[in-house]
Amino acid sequence: MFENGSLNGPTYGTEFDVVVIGAGAGGLNAALVLARSRRRVAVVDSGAPRNAPAAHMQGFLSRDGMPPAELLETGRAEAAGYGVEFLNGEVEEVARIFEEGAPVFTVRLADGVVLAARRVVVATGLLDELPDIPGVADRWGRDLLHCPYCHGYEVREQTLGVLGTQPAAVRHALLIRQWSEDVVLFRHTLELTEEDREALDARGVTVVDGTVERLLVEGDRLRGVQLAEGSCVPCHAVFLVPRMVPRDGLLTALGCDRGDNGWVATDRTGRTSVPGVWAVGNVVDPRALVVSAAGAGSAAAFAINHDLVGEDVEQAVQDHRMVKELTGVRPGDEY
Repeated sequence: MFENGSLNGPTYGTEFDVVVIGAGAGGLNAALVLARSRRRVAVVDSGAPRNAPAAHMQGFLSRDGMPPAELLETGRAEAAGYGVEFLNGEVEEVARIFEEGAPVFTVRLADGVVLAARRVVVATGLLDELPDIPGVADRWGRDLLHCPYCHGYEVREQTLGVLGTQPAAVRHALLIRQWSEDVVLFRHTLELTEEDREALDARGVTVVDGTVERLLVEGDRLRGVQLAEGSCVPCHAVFLVPRMVPRDGLLTALGCDRGDNGWVATDRTGRTSVPGVWAVGNVVDPRALVVSAAGAGSAAAFAINHDLVGEDVEQAVQDHRMVKELTGVRPGDEY
């Protein structure tokens, strides 16, 4: 179909069983399992993981407290040991070039490299859109946090704030109360119902009215939240629900269906509505943690290999029949 070429420069038609786009936990685990299934696999990654601002990750059995960069470095080395090939770059387009029969895809990179793949895994993650409040971008992933399951234990029993920039902030504050008895919800622009205020009061969460002007930082440490009217409320850490935007442009360009929640829909293995295309991790699941993204990558790899085996068997049967027809050998005849 295509002639293989070098990965050292612009190439057309380097062919793989699977091309994985994104080298986070989901993409790397998919590549690892597929390579161990003796599939030829390439991973393309732009080098901008979502959790890069975080110093450590928690809640991953046997990897609790490991720096995210160390996990990815270890994962890349393990996958490379089984023959996975890595390309650094941005994928501009994934195109399905055959509409009938077995799917075949081209994966075009920004530098001109074009790969051919029988199957594609998209693991491009999501973008956290942060509110335009001074100090928010600088402290993100440090002492301005999102996931209490990832970081709540490390700031337990301290004064914790929650910024009311999204309707989900109320539920977030009620959840974070599990880690501290001293939780403050900064209402900011959020409208609270009577039910909201009752639940917050019953849970022991303090509500502070007024617009947040900035996060107060001294000596490279968060000290509190300053309000527009001038007062400052001390906090050791602040939680925020960002607007999560999936990096799913490649999937939507392929025509993958969306679910009721507006995100690209997949089955339990990560299979999308487009034959031959899988998606795993935060690109389709905003709640996926590192450990669950890795599990999703493994599940996708199992399904993809089974899918390829079925295609390989079908092709082998067709070739077998053709040989028999050309040689005049019929089923039941002896060679």
